[in-house]
Amino acid sequence: MTESGSAAPKYVTPDEMKRIDRFAIDEMRIPGVVLMENAGRAVFEAAYAALAGRDLPVLVFCGRGNNGGDGFVVARHLINNRIETHVFLVGAASRVKGDCRVNLRILQKMGVLINHVTKKGLPELRNRMKRCGIIVDALLGTGLSGEVSGLYREVISLINEAGCPVLAVDIPSGLDGATGKPLGISVVANMTVTFQLPKKGFENPLARNYTGQLKVVDIGIPLHLCTRPKG
Repeated sequence: MTESGSAAPKYVTPDEMKRIDRFAIDEMRIPGVVLMENAGRAVFEAAYAALAGRDLPVLVFCGRGNNGGDGFVVARHLINNRIETHVFLVGAASRVKGDCRVNLRILQKMGVLINHVTKKGLPELRNRMKRCGIIVDALLGTGLSGEVSGLYREVISLINEAGCPVLAVDIPSGLDGATGKPLGISVVANMTVTFQLPKKGFENPLARNYTGQLKVVDIGIPLHLCTRPKG
């Protein structure tokens, strides 16, 4: 995994990035689960470095989509490196599909407890956030379009109140990848590890209030697809 160089980055809209991903998977025959593994591994490396050897647990919050799948990969690598890791899933496990489900199943086969977030359990969750080394935000990705509501909104609010360093996966949950503005509410991250190309919304100076330090990492998509997005 390599971080982007010093040259001016090319920014892409979420739709452009989605087309690049789809072309890489459908035409270049790179399995989506491989891209997910590369993405999750890169986030793990950033989380591991941020912990700096501190013996504190990591809380990984996952949604039901591919962003959540990246989070499951992060959790697996943290656990394999003997870091106390707690995984929280917002939404029913039965509705997790595709590559995300593949990585959820791997954790389940490893015997990892998947904590299902409920409204009733939010007070306990708030207490668990008081002692952690880092929170990994893998709730919502760049495909989000409407305003964040319901349980996702409440969990994001708790994350922002926790006072714990936050590492966002690809984009802070709730941030519009096209405009850089929060969709009602957004995770406020200390660092965002975004994949392959920075998102158009990150050009908005106000977006840095939510992304924190921005790292752009290569996840294995062929370079020519990134320089000429497929329509």
